[in-house]
Amino acid sequence: MPYQYPVLIALTAQRLWELYVSRKRWREDRERGAALVAEPHWPAMIAVHAAWVAGCWAEAGLNPPEYVSWIVLPMLLVWAAALGLRIWMMNALGPLWNARIIQREEQPVVVEGPYRFVRHPNYLAVILEMAALPLLLGAYWTALIGSLANALVLWRRIRAEEAYLFTVKAYREAFADKKRLIPGVF
Repeated sequence: MPYQYPVLIALTAQRLWELYVSRKRWREDRERGAALVAEPHWPAMIAVHAAWVAGCWAEAGLNPPEYVSWIVLPMLLVWAAALGLRIWMMNALGPLWNARIIQREEQPVVVEGPYRFVRHPNYLAVILEMAALPLLLGAYWTALIGSLANALVLWRRIRAEEAYLFTVKAYREAFADKKRLIPGVF
């Protein structure tokens, strides 16, 4: 697979960039009086994402599996869709985007972009990415185990995030009738 190393490098750079931006924005928010919402799942979330990236490297980078040509194009399209959704979501949130759950004094509520359709478009992007990218690389065990671990972490994450967000009246009013991940379904 001649494309595996550029994809793995891009994946690693993306995750590190997101952590950098998140930490920088958290410092800025904290200076304006914001606080972190309790996230007992945060260490597990970091561990799952780090293990998933490491699994992609180990399974596809260090010990490349047999090349399965029929899976490449569909998984490339799913990964591209996940990245497009993530970019759309991050543009809609602008400087409000953070990997952490931030409680602000005046909590803004974003209803543009993909938030017109679902409450958590980023988590849908992560679900798609965590399945598609390893499959694109032939890292089948990483796709399976990473997706299952991510589902457990996201279940806790979404509950914690919504426990806070639904205390915000404007959020309740804007999102009470929207599904979490798939418009009209779930």
